[in-house]
Amino acid sequence: MSKLLYRIGKTAYDKPWAFIVSWVLIMGIVIAMLGINGMSVSSEMKIDGTESQKVLDKLEQELPEASGGQASVLFTAPEGERLDTPERIALITEAVNKVYEQEYVINPAELAAAAGATLSGQDGQGAAQGDAAAGAGAAQGTDAAAGAGAAQGADAAAGAAASAPAELPPYMPLMVNGMPVPGVLIATDGSIALFQFQFTVQQNSLPAGVTDSVVEAVTEPLEGTGITPLPSDSLKAVEVPIGVNEVYGLILAAIVLVMTLGSLVAAGLPIITALFGVGIGVGGAFAFSNFVTMTSFTPVLALMIGLAVGIDYALFIVNRQRRLIFDQGLTAREAAARAVGTAGSAVFFAGLTVIIALCGLLVIGISFLSMMAIVASITVFLSVLIALTLLPALLGLVGERICSKKSHEKNRSKTNSHGFSNGWIKGIVKFRWLVIIAVIAILGAAAIPAAKMELGIPSGASANLDTSARQSYDAISAGFGEGFNGPLLIVAEANSGTIAPEALGGIAQEIGKNENVSVVSPVGMNKDGNIAILSLIPKTGPTDTETKDLVTELRAADSAIAQNYDVTLGVTGFTAINIDMSSRLAEVFPTYIGVIVVLSLIILLLVFRSILVPIKATVGFLLSVLATFGITTAIFQWGWSSELFGVDTGGPLMSFIPILVTGILYGLAMDYQVFLVSSMRESYVHGHHGRESVIHGYNHASRVVVAAAVIMVAVFAGFVMTHDIMIKQIGFALALGILIDAFFVRMALVPAVMALFGDKAWWLPKWLDRLLPNLDVEGDKLIAELHAKEEEHPGKVVKVASKSH
Repeated sequence: MSKLLYRIGKTAYDKPWAFIVSWVLIMGIVIAMLGINGMSVSSEMKIDGTESQKVLDKLEQELPEASGGQASVLFTAPEGERLDTPERIALITEAVNKVYEQEYVINPAELAAAAGATLSGQDGQGAAQGDAAAGAGAAQGTDAAAGAGAAQGADAAAGAAASAPAELPPYMPLMVNGMPVPGVLIATDGSIALFQFQFTVQQNSLPAGVTDSVVEAVTEPLEGTGITPLPSDSLKAVEVPIGVNEVYGLILAAIVLVMTLGSLVAAGLPIITALFGVGIGVGGAFAFSNFVTMTSFTPVLALMIGLAVGIDYALFIVNRQRRLIFDQGLTAREAAARAVGTAGSAVFFAGLTVIIALCGLLVIGISFLSMMAIVASITVFLSVLIALTLLPALLGLVGERICSKKSHEKNRSKTNSHGFSNGWIKGIVKFRWLVIIAVIAILGAAAIPAAKMELGIPSGASANLDTSARQSYDAISAGFGEGFNGPLLIVAEANSGTIAPEALGGIAQEIGKNENVSVVSPVGMNKDGNIAILSLIPKTGPTDTETKDLVTELRAADSAIAQNYDVTLGVTGFTAINIDMSSRLAEVFPTYIGVIVVLSLIILLLVFRSILVPIKATVGFLLSVLATFGITTAIFQWGWSSELFGVDTGGPLMSFIPILVTGILYGLAMDYQVFLVSSMRESYVHGHHGRESVIHGYNHASRVVVAAAVIMVAVFAGFVMTHDIMIKQIGFALALGILIDAFFVRMALVPAVMALFGDKAWWLPKWLDRLLPNLDVEGDKLIAELHAKEEEHPGKVVKVASKSH
């Protein structure tokens, strides 16, 4: 491997324009494809095979008009005023009618007429409650509750009336000339009104501009009237949550690079190569986004990881080249080739570990996670490829200027003590037992909150107070009840025969007896009469434990309702999909961890040719990831010091954060393991033994590893400042995880354990040593070959100094 990379590095250095132009052309092709195809992202997080998704799939087949996406608009009056004045009721009615005139929006009046029924034939209160239950969840911008609004007027007349609540609700239908306005409820105090409606298809299937037309239709009649319309998030265009905040991370990374490398020219190269990597990787993903379903998180994750590893990998190679120039007096050309051959080998295997950790997500079988893993893996692969080809080409253009005269003078004036790092590692070695115990105790204590970690999909309840999502959630909770923010859709399927109208009414009454049910309303049936739809409003919010328990109880096959009426009850909606997602991820998590750990242990075994080192690396990672989840839980769920990170209210962590962050952190943590411990092994191979090899290797690798860790933390921390709570949580967990793993585990625990075992850390059974291929990550074969060539042809090869610096 090192010999091949050495030749690639020298070729790229000698013929820089061929490599540079090639990568520029690739970037140009990606930009052209992006211009032709455009870009599209979706908010859909679909998990095939779950109970809630099966319900939606059945509805799409049996009752397609009930499977379209939903949306809502909340109307608010100025403080101290009411909406139920004749003038304002007329304005709201006009806005509602304009929405119903839009293409792809279902008009319940027309649907009722087509079914031979009229809205006047409905029980006003029950119909209104059914309408509300069918669509209130859209106020939080999720399509998960896709369901019943299309059948509001027609099928409800099949014969079953809504179950009456135990007490009068704090809302009523909006009435005009004694008739309810379809889909609109108004709070009894007149301060707010809620309008729910349904599309003929899911939001991600709507043509471009449809939702914009709907928002314009509902807002235009209300301009200057004092009525404020708040469209649900499902009516807003899905945006990639990337802004100027990420630039701050890059600026800090640039500062660290300048401080580490001591040269603006040298510091600029890692930034350039990293931008090339993410430009091609993320740009290429966007170029194909019209042909595959891609969530808004997909490019963000690729950008996060691509920037971090792209900068770090280039830093390792550039730093190695400069050290070869300073320490061995090599020319920039020879040093660049050898840096690619030695540090480049470590870059290759570090990148491979990250890719394996990401690709482990594919075994889960969740489409949106698989897409995230594929795009991020391709971006990491491009970052490695660019570091091994484009970077040496750029070094060829820079030439000897990679080390300025000032840096040469500064290097000559340095002593061999390595300053702070030497004192630090000697202290670690001396007090190794104390360090091991302290790190385990500190990280163990930090991990305690992880035992109380709650998973879900952040909703309006956990959004910041100044967001429309939070304001809408609070207003709906105050005016209609918190359960309106997370309605459930119940599908009753007859095990045999059909469901009679009176049986449907009985099912609704039985469900309504549950203490956590606020309103349950039959909405309609399919043409065959064997599938009925009911809408249910819980008394509690979408992320409350009581609501989750209600879903579990309704789904129970042995429930009294299912047995008495010979039906199978299916449940979907925001909360139901949330429960299913968390359950599915919990089921596959052990398999996922097993796959990435086994594969990564094999790679580390090949790289380090040791039994202890891979095991130690994995145990240290488990400590750091548990501590990461503990602190993340304390801040984002419990609200400890959350204001420092721009979070107003605590809430559940995103359900796929544990599996996503674990995989990414494992790959990135192994990067530092590879670069730090490979330096210790290099020292051991070249004559340093016991604790001396740990100190010597640490001194030569610690500075660049610390710089790389700070850069990676800075890049991830830039995403903490975004407004999107999901991206904020991911960015924080990754930044914190790298901080803990790099400085507590790799820079303290690892050398302490290595010093504890001494030369025994490199023990490998002889039979296994013979079986394992020698990957030559340290470049021993390469150096030996160069020595031999110099002895055969003195003067033709740059003089090689002793490998031990």
